[in-house]
Amino acid sequence: MTRPLTVQPRMRALLAVLALTALPSAAQETRVPRAPAAKATPDEAKKFVTSLNADLKRLWVKQSTAEWIKSTYITDDTERNAASVNEEVMAFTNTAIKESRRFDGLKLDPETARMIHLLQVSQTLPAPADAGKRAQLAATAAKLEGLYGKGKYCGKDGKGTCRDLEELSDVMAKSRNYEELLDAWRGWHAISRPMRPLFEQLVTLSNEGAKDIGFNDLGTLWRSSYDMTPAEFEKDAQRLWGQVKPMYDELHCYVRGRLARQYGEANVPAGKPIPAHLLGNMWAQEWNNIYPLVEPYPGQASLDVDGAMQAQGYDAQKMVKLGEKFFTSMGLKSLPPSFWERSQFTKPRDRDVVCHASAWDVSFDNDLRVKMCIKPTEEDLITIHHELGHNYYYTYYYQLPVLFQAGANDGFHEAIGDALTLSITPAYLQQLGLLKAVEKNDKNLINLQLKDALEKVAFLPFGLLVDQWRWDVFSGKVKPADYNKSWWAMREKYQGVSAPVARNEQDFDAGAKYHVPANVPYTRYFLARILQFQFHKALCEASGYKGALHECSIYGNKEAGKRLQAMLEMGASKPWPDALYAMTGTRQMDATPMLEYFAPLRRWLQEQNQGQKCGW
Repeated sequence: MTRPLTVQPRMRALLAVLALTALPSAAQETRVPRAPAAKATPDEAKKFVTSLNADLKRLWVKQSTAEWIKSTYITDDTERNAASVNEEVMAFTNTAIKESRRFDGLKLDPETARMIHLLQVSQTLPAPADAGKRAQLAATAAKLEGLYGKGKYCGKDGKGTCRDLEELSDVMAKSRNYEELLDAWRGWHAISRPMRPLFEQLVTLSNEGAKDIGFNDLGTLWRSSYDMTPAEFEKDAQRLWGQVKPMYDELHCYVRGRLARQYGEANVPAGKPIPAHLLGNMWAQEWNNIYPLVEPYPGQASLDVDGAMQAQGYDAQKMVKLGEKFFTSMGLKSLPPSFWERSQFTKPRDRDVVCHASAWDVSFDNDLRVKMCIKPTEEDLITIHHELGHNYYYTYYYQLPVLFQAGANDGFHEAIGDALTLSITPAYLQQLGLLKAVEKNDKNLINLQLKDALEKVAFLPFGLLVDQWRWDVFSGKVKPADYNKSWWAMREKYQGVSAPVARNEQDFDAGAKYHVPANVPYTRYFLARILQFQFHKALCEASGYKGALHECSIYGNKEAGKRLQAMLEMGASKPWPDALYAMTGTRQMDATPMLEYFAPLRRWLQEQNQGQKCGW
């Protein structure tokens, strides 16, 4: 299944100000806590963050309320309302960051120092101090996301049936016709061409905003939020990639060989990158949709959970209840009654809404919700577990000061629910009656592991390269004249995929991925793919489990629940290595548990790839 990559509401509002018009006068209504003009002291810093937390909570509740209404009832009015609040928050935060610089270099108590640090790295789209430029940045960000959201392909001549991303993605997932796939791929990637000059403006203005609050460029600011220097973080990300790259290369070699059987060696030559339109996903980021083409042992036990759910009459409410039951089985508390009253589980018939899955605490006071358009599929069942992972993080840290109401780092928030989905084993699904008995044998195991690897392992290089490319853009290493050339160089370097047709600098293929025009940092998803296996291993150990990691399910285990809760309660109050230590007993992110999980598949892939021309 291809699970949507979610963006949490407060983070999204900080990532991109969806302003249709800038409202400087509204921004001026909120007073920023002012540091005194006299020499700063630790006591004044403490008073500053106390006032700051109160003001930020009030503003963020106002902001998330406006964003919830806009996302669940899309009109010009709700967009305009959200825009005014976002502009107010942006202006307040930028000024507060500048004020906080007065306390740099003071010896502060750990809690105060932590809050000031989190404030200073909180802006993922910092605006210039100049009101006019701030308005321009807001309008540019809104225009970029609007172009993506309204994108449609109406045929080569522009006169055919218009199809949006959802419809084109269905083609990518289901079609096995080379030319039909190419048409859908080319059609969607054309929607981002008008974004190119706007993206260049966004880079210039947000870089100016980053410098205004003390950073060299926007990429440096993003990398500064990981409790290490930007250079150390980039080095650490490359270290993790070095751990998993051999496994990815083995998967790539096997899949390319099977695709050559389907589409011919002329279209998929050995020793070359795989054409990007043949991997079942618009961005070739996850490959699970081509599982039928690469299935190791056809005819083995069915892994069709969708059919079982539909036959048993699963609806949205029942699916969410099932997700909640996983958490409560571990001793965690039930979701509050308001969750069931206020969430959006299905797509309303009477209005436009954003169906992209997300989890919320609208009032930062246990006002938990999910926003989805749930269908009775395995993909959505997995997504529900993922979103509830966010909700359970919220519910265990909501009593902390609002600056601490976040994940230890952004990868942690994404990894919690995903770690629990690793316990959705065939045995667990059989227990629920969603799978018939699956005989334990090597063939079934390899089928299941390959299906999982096509999602989790295949994603790793894409999860890393999106920000690697943007960091180079923000720093000026990649010039606007080379946006598309450098994008495909990065795609080939990390993923071993290539553009299926000739591209040029009129194209802006990075913009065909939502997170680029929406200015959402992406490395969090790479980290989450690594962390979820670390979390899974630690929770399995806490549960007393001794067997193979890929067979472990922590469903129903209270000791695993205690270990999980201890980390959730920390929020962002400590540097992420402290939170990782509370969960795993180690202070370093490590891909070894992921390699251990997929060890049976790796041995099999190495056997299959003997004699093949691997690499690209």
